Amino acid sequence: MSNDASGDPAPIPTGMGGSATAEFAPLVRAFDRTFGHRRDAGGALAVHLHGEPLVDVWTGSAGTGPWTQDTGSIIFSATKGITATVIHRLADRGLIDYAAPVAEYWPEFAANGKGKITVRQAMTHSAGLSALAPIATGLDDVLDHELMERRLAAAKPDRLRGVPAYHALTFGWLMAGLARAITGRGMAELFRTEVAEPLGVDGIHLGLPPAAAPTTYAPLAGSQLSLAGKPLGAMVLGRSHLIPGALGAATRCLFLPGLETILEGQDPPILRTELGAGNGVCTASALATMYSALANNGVVEGDTYLSPRTIKEIRRIQSYRLDSALFYAPMMWRLGYHSLPMPGARAGFGHIGLGGSFGWAEPRLGLSVGFVHNRLSAAQLSYDQSAAFWLLPRVLNCLRATRRIPVEQTREAAA
Repeated sequence: MSNDASGDPAPIPTGMGGSATAEFAPLVRAFDRTFGHRRDAGGALAVHLHGEPLVDVWTGSAGTGPWTQDTGSIIFSATKGITATVIHRLADRGLIDYAAPVAEYWPEFAANGKGKITVRQAMTHSAGLSALAPIATGLDDVLDHELMERRLAAAKPDRLRGVPAYHALTFGWLMAGLARAITGRGMAELFRTEVAEPLGVDGIHLGLPPAAAPTTYAPLAGSQLSLAGKPLGAMVLGRSHLIPGALGAATRCLFLPGLETILEGQDPPILRTELGAGNGVCTASALATMYSALANNGVVEGDTYLSPRTIKEIRRIQSYRLDSALFYAPMMWRLGYHSLPMPGARAGFGHIGLGGSFGWAEPRLGLSVGFVHNRLSAAQLSYDQSAAFWLLPRVLNCLRATRRIPVEQTREAAA
């Protein structure tokens, strides 16, 4: 890595791998302290500016060995950002119009009064199809992605149609059904042909990476969501249809009795399906590379990945309404991505997953960030989930010191 500001690389702590420019030394130290000493767990962080890697570091354990540059972890809902990018690639070629009804491309989707639901509504979690119980009875159903696509096509929208209500799992099947109707291909193949291969990266997979792939999977560390399977948790979640308000909406979109077993074991069932809403296995550097294209006018190493027209659509906030299934959080939904109402993230966009892994783009700076880790433990979930809230401000603080962009720009981004 070059470093125009100081000419020296940052010291890398013992046990940590990778490199970073000198100005990011405080971030590197903080990252190693936080993620380098967890039992059977580790993580990686990548920061790119105008496509150039300024930080690419990894630390800790990947379960059976140390974390490496090619270690990937399940990024859960951060997968949605990649799935959305696939749809934007199809739109960029004129195969999809965001304002058109989904049923124009996927005729079966018109069933039960859904004929006027648009691609834009589906991509902003406003299709009224967030609940799991109407389409799935248990784990076996959820693991059959083509069955889920067909059942969504036949489903009746609920009372939250037209209102942002996080489609925690159904988003992936909606986008996959739409893409399959147009291309005849599944979402896992489209991850490869529309994202990984055009960007020249391997570390973006839907489900378990192939045995021959450079990317290796880091098993989940921690208790996962085992509390949801305890008698009291199962009883409450099994009656989610009776829970009023935001709590009811959240449980209906996320839980089914027995679904927590999808994460159990060294080779969990979640890896054996195509869940475009939640089972991407990615490296930090690959995520940063994808979001770099979105942060830099759709251009990667001089080649156009997405046109200016599509980039303009991606960057536009589609809804300022509070999300009814995320406890009325101000997600500021874009087409498949969200923002965060916090310093350093208000004009940026990306997607955070369960446990805190995320990919992020800040177009005003040409900045992209990828962060992945493999701890998923109920006791530490609230802390891990907030990783973006301390990592992104620290990235901006270090970026000011590089003198690669005007200080005024970083101050504006941090406002």
